[in-house]
Amino acid sequence: MKINIKIIAAFLCFFMMSDLFVSAQTEERIVMGQTPVYMVSKTTEPVIIDGRMNESCWDNAEICSFDYFFRLRGNLEKQKTKFRMLWDDKNLYLFYQCEDTSLTARETKRDGIPHIDDCVEFFCVPVADSIYFHYGFELNLYKAAFDFIVLWKYYNDNTIFISGYNPEYSVGVTYDGTINDDTDKDKGWQMEMQIPFTCFNEFYRFAPAKPGVRWAFQAVRQDRNLVSDRFRSTSLLFPVFDLRQDVHQPCHFGLLEFAE
Repeated sequence: MKINIKIIAAFLCFFMMSDLFVSAQTEERIVMGQTPVYMVSKTTEPVIIDGRMNESCWDNAEICSFDYFFRLRGNLEKQKTKFRMLWDDKNLYLFYQCEDTSLTARETKRDGIPHIDDCVEFFCVPVADSIYFHYGFELNLYKAAFDFIVLWKYYNDNTIFISGYNPEYSVGVTYDGTINDDTDKDKGWQMEMQIPFTCFNEFYRFAPAKPGVRWAFQAVRQDRNLVSDRFRSTSLLFPVFDLRQDVHQPCHFGLLEFAE
C-alpha cells in the first residue's frame, strides 16, 4: 500500500494546529531562547555530493561535535564526530566526519535497519514549535536509507514511524579503511547529504528557508565497532535527558537558523 504523503501532511497540519492537540500536549516544549542554535551559512557555490569537502563554501560552515552519548554500553571508546551544514535556495547540505577504528555495514535495502550499522541520522521539522512530528533520515556506509515520518507520543504515549516516506535526495560517502573486517584498524568515514527543500512536503510553506527562519533538528551518529555488535554507542549533537526513551525526543531538539 502506497502512502500518500500529501494527505498525511495535510492531516498533520490540521491536527497539530487544533486547540485540542495543543491543550493536550503541553508538558514538554522547545523553549525558545534557551535552546542551542546552529547558524547555517548560505552558499552560492555549487556543491558536489561526493563525501568530500573540496568546495571552499564548507570553510564557512559552523563546526559542531557530538559530545552527548546516549545509553553508552560499557567502557566503550567515545569516537569523535564533527558536523556541518550549509544551505542554498533549493537544498539543505549536511556533512558528517566520523572517526572510526572499525567500519561496519550490513544493511543494503531501503527502509531496512541501517541504524544497527555505522550510521548517521538527521531529524528535523520545518515548524520549530510543532514538536510532536518530525522527518527522519538514517543512512549507513552503503547509503542504505531508512527515511520516515515520526508521530511522537501519538497514541497512549506510543511513537509511530511512517516508513512510506521515500524522498529523493543525494548522498556521498568516503571512508579510510575496510568495511566489516575486524582484523585491521580503520581511521574513519565521511557522509555528505543534499536534501532538497521539496522533501519536506506541505510543511515547508509554513517556514520556507530564508535568513532568520528557524527549524528544529537533531543530528545523531550510531557507532558499531564489531561486525557481531548489534549495539555499540550513540552520540548526539544535542543532549536528551530522559534516557528511558529513544533519541526521538523532539522536545530536546536544537534549532537551526538560516543565515546569509
